[in-house]
Amino acid sequence: MKFSLSWLKEYLDTDEPLEKLADKLTMIGLEIESIDDKAKALAPFTIARVISAEQHPNADRLRVCMVDTGDGTAPVQVVCGAPNARAGLVSVFSAPGTFIPGKNITLGIGTIRGVESRGMLCSAAELQISEDHDGIMELPADAPIGAAYAQWAGIGDPVLEINLTPNRQDCTGVHGIARDLSAADMGKFRDPGIKPIKGEFPCPVKVTVEDAALCPGFALRLVRGVKNGPSPEWLQQRLTSIGLRPINALVDITNFMTYDRSRPLHVFDAAKVKGNLVVRRARDGETLLALDGRIYGLDSGICVIADEHGVESLAGIMGGEASGCDENTSDVLIESALWNEINIAQTGRKLGINSDARYRFERGVDPAFMVPGLEMATRLVMELCGGAPSENVVVGKTWGEDKIIDFPLSEIKRLAGIEIPLGEVRRILGHLGFMVAGSGAVVKIAVPSWRSDVHGKSDIVEEIVRIVGVDQVPMTPFDRGDAPRKPILSPIQLRTRRAKRALAARGMIEAVTWSFIAKPAAELFGGGQPELALANPIASDLSDMRPSLLPGLVAAVQANANRGLADVAMFEVGQVFKGDKPEDQLVAASGVRHGFASSKGMGRHWSGATAADALDAKADAFAVLAAAGAPMQALQVVPGGAGWLHPGRSGTIQIGPQNVLGYFGELHPRVLEQLGADGPVIAFEVILDRIAAAKVKATRAKAVIELSAFQPVSRDFAFIVDRGVRSGDIVRAAQGVDKKLITDVTLFDVYEGKGIDDGKKSIAIAVTIQPRDKTLTDQEIEAVAARIVAEVTKKTGGVLRG
Repeated sequence: MKFSLSWLKEYLDTDEPLEKLADKLTMIGLEIESIDDKAKALAPFTIARVISAEQHPNADRLRVCMVDTGDGTAPVQVVCGAPNARAGLVSVFSAPGTFIPGKNITLGIGTIRGVESRGMLCSAAELQISEDHDGIMELPADAPIGAAYAQWAGIGDPVLEINLTPNRQDCTGVHGIARDLSAADMGKFRDPGIKPIKGEFPCPVKVTVEDAALCPGFALRLVRGVKNGPSPEWLQQRLTSIGLRPINALVDITNFMTYDRSRPLHVFDAAKVKGNLVVRRARDGETLLALDGRIYGLDSGICVIADEHGVESLAGIMGGEASGCDENTSDVLIESALWNEINIAQTGRKLGINSDARYRFERGVDPAFMVPGLEMATRLVMELCGGAPSENVVVGKTWGEDKIIDFPLSEIKRLAGIEIPLGEVRRILGHLGFMVAGSGAVVKIAVPSWRSDVHGKSDIVEEIVRIVGVDQVPMTPFDRGDAPRKPILSPIQLRTRRAKRALAARGMIEAVTWSFIAKPAAELFGGGQPELALANPIASDLSDMRPSLLPGLVAAVQANANRGLADVAMFEVGQVFKGDKPEDQLVAASGVRHGFASSKGMGRHWSGATAADALDAKADAFAVLAAAGAPMQALQVVPGGAGWLHPGRSGTIQIGPQNVLGYFGELHPRVLEQLGADGPVIAFEVILDRIAAAKVKATRAKAVIELSAFQPVSRDFAFIVDRGVRSGDIVRAAQGVDKKLITDVTLFDVYEGKGIDDGKKSIAIAVTIQPRDKTLTDQEIEAVAARIVAEVTKKTGGVLRG
């Protein structure tokens, strides 16, 4: 909501400085977004006269001007390139040290083609007061030399913009803002009365409202014999100061009423309206060429104003071009109505129209001002355009529902922690338009018609406190009691945070992709069920809830590759959807690597570059699981993965066949082709929800780090096993021999080839034996080694390699 300071002072008698008014607006809930004070920004610019303008000795398009700045000193030399620079011209001068807003520079003393220049003659574009930059500004010959340009030109009126919350529809007009500031002791509120205008003849146009739920009230008046043309200077300045373009007097009056009194109106050219007006639902297939030049298709959910021609206006949003007023309008119909807020909002969203009228009507306008607003607009039309008014045509209600609130004064102390005497409560609420009756502990408060957002006792407290000042509310700590604090974050939130940190630490970049993907992509990853299809997708290729994070990540990686950044590693932690039940909504952590974005480093290097492979994805997945608290010793890796992975270059991470935590490997070429991506792409996905919560064991024992004083012993074993035996089975078999004594088992070699029978392979492991109580003898070490060989042979059929 924008308004100028002079406009505000039409309703607020105040001498308070601009900065204090702005601070108070923010304190009472009307937060200041910006202040455009051109008088302050243009203060250094003065009016000057060019005494002489000679050709520059070293440039054809430059002139050396001697400028009288009016400060009583000698003329100033200025080099100017404007084609209209000439002797006798009165223009705007800026001295060295002045900030030029249109160029975003601070002017200095310069030398241009060998000639010194001590200032600048300015164009309107350089002062940001218009788009004209073809030449320097030309002012009237009688303009006062040496005077401040902004003050002389009358552009020193600051413009304020406030950020309104949706409930404050009463402050979508300058009148309501002035009322609030008056209640906050910023001045005296001026509320000029609106006198009814007696109609000189019956209005020939009748109005029918087919659905009172869509239009609770409707008022109309005809003014004959108007002369439409440009609006007066004061009205044009009001509108241009807030960024509106003056059109003609009739249209400008409706825009003025919208911003002045929060009362959107509409004017019809009566000669273009055929027959009577009907407020009704649009019929399917009807269209309207609106005032913005666009044709809108309508349906039965849209409320319109129609005549015998058809639809003439989108009710409460925008008028039609066919019945709009222009310079030939002689008879004008002025409409002031009340509209259903929900229907206005739905229509605006459906048609994509954001008009000033919609902004106000969907928040709710003052119902009691419907007819007075029509009277005020009629008087403005008669003052600016002449004409004779008809009698009013009023259909429906002209007032809202009366609201009386029983308000205990103790509520202020209970909710805000401050005590305010009844006299001050009466003063504040009275200035805001409320009526207070009673003098006991409980008073009755009548809510004004323009405050549809006030419903109960807490709303009254809010009104009082925002005027008194929220800075008066004392700081009161919450009573935490003696009980220890419960964790704020849930286990899945903690896992999500730790998973993100773990992947970022591995050089991957976090991405946030759409939760919706195309149906073919969803089907590739096990989705695409009817229950996961969106009823109202925002785009045709975002039709289904995602069963996996990988389609979005692959698309992001490919978009980077298309722009020359092929070596990319990305991850995302977010929700995936396996069905439409709550238990089918899971939190997954996924990542993709493309090109040379391996865990060993990004991109090519003189010492060699390593392309990302399935082992990088496995390491990423294990890093996530470790950070999320998965039992790492219990994890099993099974060859092969989901259908979207390459069958020979992928694996499944599980804790037994019934609890699959995730997959890793290279994406299947068929999947990449259907996703439109270039391979190979390495990926993983783990489901954080499937990690079992750690069991908390009650114990009084303190955690102790046990460090052995004895030297660990390492022994290597190589086993010949069938090619189908998994290395993990050998590792687990060795670990199970003595979990206290054997602290680590590492796979360090896999060999197939010469010296190994067909269908066999050699797997070598390193076993670390850590004594706890004493140094082990050779015989004891050999005994442990024999048990390891026996256990591996028993579990896998392997034979110790000679």
